Amino acid sequence: MWCGASHVRAVNLVPALSGCRTLHVAAGLSAQAQRPHKMPEPVEIPGLEPITYWDRMHYMPGLADPKCPPWDRGWEDPWHRRGPKYEEMQLYKEKPCFTFHQRTKMLEGVKQALWLTKSKLIEGLPKQILRIAADSANYIEDQDERVKAAISHARFWSTTEIRPKRNRFCPVLLQNLLHLCRTLQPRFPALGNRTLAENYRVTAMWERESDLFRISGLNGILLSSKQPLPTGAGKEEILSTKSYVLPTFYPISPNIDLQQTNIYQIHNDTGFRDGYPFPHAHTLYFTECSAHTARFKPEPLRAKMIMFTFANAFARAKLLYGEEPKVLDNPITVQCIATNGRMFQFLVLQLNTTDLQSSNDGVKNLIWLDQDQLLYDYAKCLPVIRKKMIQVPAGLSGYCPETFSKFLAMYLHGAV
Repeated sequence: MWCGASHVRAVNLVPALSGCRTLHVAAGLSAQAQRPHKMPEPVEIPGLEPITYWDRMHYMPGLADPKCPPWDRGWEDPWHRRGPKYEEMQLYKEKPCFTFHQRTKMLEGVKQALWLTKSKLIEGLPKQILRIAADSANYIEDQDERVKAAISHARFWSTTEIRPKRNRFCPVLLQNLLHLCRTLQPRFPALGNRTLAENYRVTAMWERESDLFRISGLNGILLSSKQPLPTGAGKEEILSTKSYVLPTFYPISPNIDLQQTNIYQIHNDTGFRDGYPFPHAHTLYFTECSAHTARFKPEPLRAKMIMFTFANAFARAKLLYGEEPKVLDNPITVQCIATNGRMFQFLVLQLNTTDLQSSNDGVKNLIWLDQDQLLYDYAKCLPVIRKKMIQVPAGLSGYCPETFSKFLAMYLHGAV
């Protein structure tokens, strides 16, 4: 008989069965998966002891497998160490904690991050940052040409590859742009009171309704300062957030995609020791240059920005105002910028309260978000030709000067 495609010949080996077996095609190509081999379950009869091949010291068919006692080496092997059970660990707690770390991708993205941090979203950047970006007195000399040279250095000159990978040119581009911003230090001496920190760990823990949440893990690059950032909203705007209702995503749980653990330590940590000369977080920089399978899409990336910016501000607030939840007398402002080497996301967070227990009651935190800002359209080593027509020319094309103006304004914020 014929089965499936016309070029595959098959015979029905067992007439009682409805399936057929192909003779010239492998099982994977004929859409017949191999049946997994199941080990027979041990049979235990009360009152009877199974006959095993333990005394013979070798396998014997027909005899049951012996239950061997655990082997004691007589010394502790670090490669085969058996740790204690979770319930026996010192930090074990009955109440679970939901953890957000650097590789967490939340399903609901920004909406979920706003609910977890009890924040109100405002489109665009604060007015004072936009004023700095619009003032030509704050620009770098030959700004557009130098930014184009920085992009060309990251995309063309720092590698010999025709199509460099993202994990190569993205960090180089960020460092080049930060170097351009630092050239304004002679004009604005307050820029000398800042420093960059990398590979530090921040920890923030809080209760939201009846659940316990934690943000912990490695951040991006943190620009910290000796002076705190000015607030973006006044007292009247802060008090007006009491009537704001947070967005909901029912029936999805707010802790979806967060790692649940019962072993944790309740504490908040900024990642720096006491006496650090630059204690105030200024701007957090993220470079999304992971592999294709682990790469963050824009929506989860913006949620990650909100969570880690909130963690830096929250840990600082706990250090200054104590562990008791309260409305802050002096709100804490932290900025964040994320890029994939071509598109930029700008965020400003103002922490107004550490009382996150209630759902919609009380003062909310404020978040300004300016998303999906292109620095340039294309950067090609070779032109893209289709139907004998040049669709994308070689070199840098579609440069957007407004994006770097916002990048520079956020760097100058607090020093101008």
